[in-house]
Amino acid sequence: MYRSIKTHLNVRFHQSAELVLQLGKAKRDGNLDAMPGDIGGADLIILDEFGYVPFDIDGARLLHRIIAGGYGRRSIASATNIGFGEWGTVFADDKLTAAIIDGIVHHGRLLEFTGQSHRASEALMFGRTSAGPASEPKEKTKEQAGTLLG
Repeated sequence: MYRSIKTHLNVRFHQSAELVLQLGKAKRDGNLDAMPGDIGGADLIILDEFGYVPFDIDGARLLHRIIAGGYGRRSIASATNIGFGEWGTVFADDKLTAAIIDGIVHHGRLLEFTGQSHRASEALMFGRTSAGPASEPKEKTKEQAGTLLG
């Protein structure tokens, strides 16, 4: 997905799992070389929900190809709530995980946000709107919370 920002950088925004699915399809269709070329033109790649869905080894290798292919030439921003110590469960291979982390942290900056998430603070289910909180969230029973979450 293309995004335009004020500095006129070429930016690509992807849900991480969706990008891996697209890369897998491109590989199966024999078009894999063209896809990283499109991504390769980006100055910034934003990977949202990074690590929420584990990848199989092929998916992890394809994502590594994107990350390593831009090493030192483009920026990658990722949003995740998973610490580096847990990334091995996402990428299905400890050595590949170490290579991905190494490539990211060498030139990277870690921004850690604490506190309540913006989405939770604006949650309609708690009676809040974008204009601000309508009321304080009401405590839910464990059974009600389980119904809401899954």
